[in-house]
Amino acid sequence: MNGIMDIEKMHKGQSIRDTVKEEISHIPRGNAPQNELRLFYWPLRMNSLGKKAETSKTKGEVLIEAVNAVRKTYPDFMPKYDTEFFQD
Repeated sequence: MNGIMDIEKMHKGQSIRDTVKEEISHIPRGNAPQNELRLFYWPLRMNSLGKKAETSKTKGEVLIEAVNAVRKTYPDFMPKYDTEFFQD
C-alpha cells in the first residue's frame, strides 16, 4: 500500500514540475537579473502549488513576488516575460 501511495505522490509531483516547467518557458533566459528571475520563480511556484502551500497564489502573483525579490539586488530590473500568459 505504501508503494502505491509513493507512486501517486510521485505522479502528482511530476505533474507540478511539468506545470512549472511549462510556465517558466514563458520567462526567457537573459542577463544575470533575468536568469535570477527564473531562479526565484521555480521554487516559489513549486511551493505555491504543493500540498503544504499556505495560500493559493496564481502564476502571476508568484511572478510579481519573484520580480520583487530580484529588484532587491537590481532595483532598476525590467523583467521580460509573456505578459498575456501571466495575466490573472
